[in-house]
Order: sequence, then C-alpha cells, then structure tokens
Amino acid sequence: MTISEKVAYLKGLAEGLDLDTEKSKEGKLISVMIGILEEIGLSLEDLEENDTALGEEIDAISDDLADVEEALYGEDDEDDEDGDDDDFFEVECPNCGEDLVIDESVLESGTVECPNCREKFAIDLSDEEDESDTGDER
Repeated sequence: MTISEKVAYLKGLAEGLDLDTEKSKEGKLISVMIGILEEIGLSLEDLEENDTALGEEIDAISDDLADVEEALYGEDDEDDEDGDDDDFFEVECPNCGEDLVIDESVLESGTVECPNCREKFAIDLSDEEDESDTGDER
C-alpha cells in the first residue's frame, strides 16, 4: 500500500467518525493533519517518479559514456593491460637535425623519411650503441 493509499484510508476513517470539522477543535486538527499528509504523499510520489526518471537517464548516459570510452580507449586499454606497449625510439635526422620519434616497425625497416625535410636516411643501431659506449669512456 502506497503512502497516498494509506492517507486516503485514514481520511475515510476520519469521515466515518462524523467529526464536526467546523465547530470541534479536534475535528479541525484531524482535518488539517490529513490535508498535510495528503500533500506529503503527493510530494513523495512526485519525488519517486523523478528519481526513477533520473535513474533511467543516468543509465542511458552511462551506456553512452561506455560506448565513447570503448571507441576512444578500447584497443589501447587492452594493450596497456597486457603489457604489450609498443616501444618508441628517438632519432635525429642527419640532414636537418630534427628529432624524430619512431616505433619498432620503422626501426625494423631500417630507413626513415624525415617529415621535416623529406630526406630518407638509414638507421644503423650499431653506430648508436658504439657512440654511447665511446661517450661513456671519455
């Protein structure tokens, strides 16, 4: 039984008592109290309806957000969780001196085209390792 139904039942009981709500102080008090309870019951029903509607809207927004997150991060999150992050390397273009960031696939191909000067150059890993070794010895 809802609050409104309980208040309606209480109102019916009060009317069955044949209280004089015009002259009797007790009748007036009970009548006013029942009126207040009716208003409270209606307000509670409105709040419950609003709560339900807001809950449905929040669920829809949450579903939409999950779709956006999947579109933006779906594949990246799986890679991060597996620990299969691609390694990136920084090299300097011998022609223009621009610092370039390359991934493992470009490194394996052995040649890079600089996006700044459009010159292609070969990557020789043994030279970089030798330079770092000689740099430590100096």
